[in-house]
Amino acid sequence: MANASTARGLVPYRLFDGSPWNGAANVYYVPAAYATALYIGDPVTTIAGSNDANGVPAVTLAAATTGLVLGSMVGIVNYGSPMITVTQNLPIYRQASVATYILVADDPRLMFWAQDDGTGSGWANWSSKNTNLVSGSGSTVTGYSGWTISGSSIATTSTLLMRVLRLFDTPDAVSNAQPPSANAKWLVKINKHALADSTAGTA
Repeated sequence: MANASTARGLVPYRLFDGSPWNGAANVYYVPAAYATALYIGDPVTTIAGSNDANGVPAVTLAAATTGLVLGSMVGIVNYGSPMITVTQNLPIYRQASVATYILVADDPRLMFWAQDDGTGSGWANWSSKNTNLVSGSGSTVTGYSGWTISGSSIATTSTLLMRVLRLFDTPDAVSNAQPPSANAKWLVKINKHALADSTAGTA
């Protein structure tokens, strides 16, 4: 049976000590000048030396193959002054060119689950290797990200953005075909993390 293609970007799952992710996240600012929409699960990165008037750090969408990754967007928050009114009619994604405060799961110890992009081969041998991300269009209906991890970039190269930990094969996962095949879901961590790397900003 083939895997269903249900990309969601980087979905927070648990910490390395085994405890589940409890929804913890930090507030970040996306300036109105940023003309790109952001979706739940999109990887974001900090902008060195950039923040709002209250000192809230600014973020943008991360690059798929270079720089650093801060974490993934997990929500929109009513924050700051003037207050952003979050209502039932507000889109559940960050609209392009709208000043927005978002929640980011940014703990460097956090594991995420992510779908591979269906490329590459040798899925059974991906664990403990590194890879990059692949950008994908988010959904304005569900609000979910379309980003995946790259199957064709799997390697031991230390500069790749993500570490593949293991197949995400749990009761709460979208069912994976056995043995692993294209569009499988994987547990991953950020290999080049903006809060763990000594290089400031987006590198």
